[in-house]
Amino acid sequence: MLRNYIKIAFRNLLKHKSFSFINIIGVAMGLACFLLLTIYVKDELSYDRHNANADRIYRLSRTFLSKDGTESLRLGHAAPPFGPLIKQDFPQVEQVTRMLETDAIVRYGEHLFNEENLYAADANLFKVFTFDVIQGNPGKALVNPFSIMFSRPMAEKYFGKENPLGKTVRLDNQLDYTVTGVYEPLPAQATFHPNFLISFSTLNDNRVYGAEGLRTNWSNNSFSTFLLLPKNYDPKKLVSAFPAFQNRHIDPKASTYSILNLMKLSDIHLHSHMDSEMEANGDIQYVYLFSAIAIFILLIACINYMNLATARSAKRAKEVGMRKVVGAMRSQLVKQFLSESILLVCIALLLAMLIVTACLPFLNEFTKKQLTLTSLTDPVFIVVLISITLFTGLIAGSYPAFFLTSFQPTSVLKGKIASALKNGRLRQALVVTQFSIAVVLIISTAVVYSQMKYIQNYKLGYSKDQVILLQAAGDSSTNYEAISQQLKENSGITEVSRSSRIPSVRLLDSWDAYVMKGDSMASTDITIKSLAVDPDFIPTYKIQMAAGRNFSREYPTDKTEGFILNATAARILGWKNPKDAVGNRFGYGDIRGQIIGVTQDYHFESLHQKVPPVVMFQHGNMRWVSVQISGGSISASIAHIKQVWESRFPGRPFVYEFLDERFGRLYAREQTQQLLFGIFAGIAIFISCLGLLGLSMFMAELRVKEIGVRKVLGASVSSLVVLLSNDFLKLVLIAILIASPIAWYGMQRWLQEFAYHTTISAWIFIGAGVLSAAIAILTISFQSIKAALKNPIASLKSE
Repeated sequence: MLRNYIKIAFRNLLKHKSFSFINIIGVAMGLACFLLLTIYVKDELSYDRHNANADRIYRLSRTFLSKDGTESLRLGHAAPPFGPLIKQDFPQVEQVTRMLETDAIVRYGEHLFNEENLYAADANLFKVFTFDVIQGNPGKALVNPFSIMFSRPMAEKYFGKENPLGKTVRLDNQLDYTVTGVYEPLPAQATFHPNFLISFSTLNDNRVYGAEGLRTNWSNNSFSTFLLLPKNYDPKKLVSAFPAFQNRHIDPKASTYSILNLMKLSDIHLHSHMDSEMEANGDIQYVYLFSAIAIFILLIACINYMNLATARSAKRAKEVGMRKVVGAMRSQLVKQFLSESILLVCIALLLAMLIVTACLPFLNEFTKKQLTLTSLTDPVFIVVLISITLFTGLIAGSYPAFFLTSFQPTSVLKGKIASALKNGRLRQALVVTQFSIAVVLIISTAVVYSQMKYIQNYKLGYSKDQVILLQAAGDSSTNYEAISQQLKENSGITEVSRSSRIPSVRLLDSWDAYVMKGDSMASTDITIKSLAVDPDFIPTYKIQMAAGRNFSREYPTDKTEGFILNATAARILGWKNPKDAVGNRFGYGDIRGQIIGVTQDYHFESLHQKVPPVVMFQHGNMRWVSVQISGGSISASIAHIKQVWESRFPGRPFVYEFLDERFGRLYAREQTQQLLFGIFAGIAIFISCLGLLGLSMFMAELRVKEIGVRKVLGASVSSLVVLLSNDFLKLVLIAILIASPIAWYGMQRWLQEFAYHTTISAWIFIGAGVLSAAIAILTISFQSIKAALKNPIASLKSE
């Protein structure tokens, strides 16, 4: 019987080529989208699962509170003393390991590169995390000071085919390190990706940290700290003991301004959104979103099949009637139709796999991931895929199978089935459902595009165009004034400045702020972010002054006592008019001085965050150099900068980037989302229109004699087109009305992620509605016009 079912199924697919083609293409597109998004979601959910102890590794985070109890800073890093003291005070913790991310100039022979992702790591790193160490002893490789391990690609880059073990490399043209091991790079689905590992004990001799600083410095929260807990241990027990732990080791009131927490390693990528992270994370909301889109698009494809298969039922009504007359049971007929459905889905699945193979490189380009088809070879996934195929086939074919076989032979002969098909309420509901989904995606795409355009045109309060960024050398004796003058010898360079941070990064540093109250300086409850700059920073970025003046080299006290606030800081500190702040005494950290100016607000960080209160001063580590170039020859200006840089820093590679490129990366996730929304909205509309095309073909065929009679009685072609299109157009309009409030609610919530965002214009809904209706009309009209132009004699001659 099974062979007979398959044989008849093939015959029916070949007999009705147009409907078979529409069905197969629709289902294949739906399955392809589902598979692509499933690969993406599976990748997002697999982060850090390569670690053998993934479920027992927890990251220590630190949140700072303002004096009013509100959160002022949320860090995925902590101070260096926490690690050893947690291990000392809580013996139930099996391991505590720390890492410090940095960059360095690495030299070996003629090889000289400015390298990132260099981590100083505790010697027990490999007892916590799973690394594939291919050379060296993981138990000893990071024990001794000035030891360094290379990832395999870095080892090949520097040493080629040489054995790297025992070789000596120099970092920052100052210190020599011995290579003690080589490891395979961590997979793409890891929280961090070190290119190099150096022994944490090396920091004991570091001029910035030092052994004493590592034991007592509670303010330098730059260290990633991970705990390995016992199996089945509840981390909440440890978290509840942290307040007393801080009060005991930092100061008796530490828990009132500092909160320690733990997060499971495998949760970090999708659930952690701290102000500082080891790398950019994903978002569980996007996983939910793309999972929903995958299901919805597959649902649209299934709806198409259900509609078209049901519509084609009229053509097979006599076949069903005759089968029943000669003794076929309903269960046999159901199996016949379900076998046809499953066969069609299997063919569609093969086509879908080809589509996935072709599209995966493009998805990788959009998402900046390294997704592969190996995900589809996972035994669990294969079982899931087979289940989805069977489920899709059963769901898509169940309604037509049970619907068609429910009719009695006498009903078929009396024409009741045709009447039922004409007035199919379920079919109408399904059309509304699939177009509602498509319209939601169209509106979402339009809102995301509108927000991206809003960001691009938003006035940031500074100039980000044609600014070249360089990382300065750390030697404080370097004469940057001379370098600046030498750079400005090129007519294409207008300004050169230095700063501790640059626009597009988070302002994480802050100290206590003090203002005059009565006759003395008093601490405020306000967290003000710090920014160390030179006098050329404000002119370089064209930041406007609201009151007072910029730093000046003509006033030596500006360098030691001068402060410039932004407008938000001045307002929060109590000065309604920026002019009122100028000239007042001000303290920040250990420095006391005077406010010499107030700037207009500028969006130093992403538009996801509100403008924070900021104070500028001229002391501190200014490692960034910003070079403003004119609109002339950019290549000539860069060549001049390179020449000056290499002459001043012969041992430092010349590496630069443009600020506007960094700014664009702030919204890479949203831009990817916009693109994917647009693609899947287009696919949803395409699949929906395939269904409309098939249904319009069927309805025109079902009403062919009615059309012939109307034409004989004088009906015009245009009136017949309207007649045939009206029913479908009404369904599309209902879908637009249903989809609009759903899309508005979802995108309104999405926009709340931005501190500064556009409003959702009514024109977006009108445009989406007009676009959907226009596409539907074009789809339907093609077949309607064809039916209306048909010679009535051909349709009536059988009468």
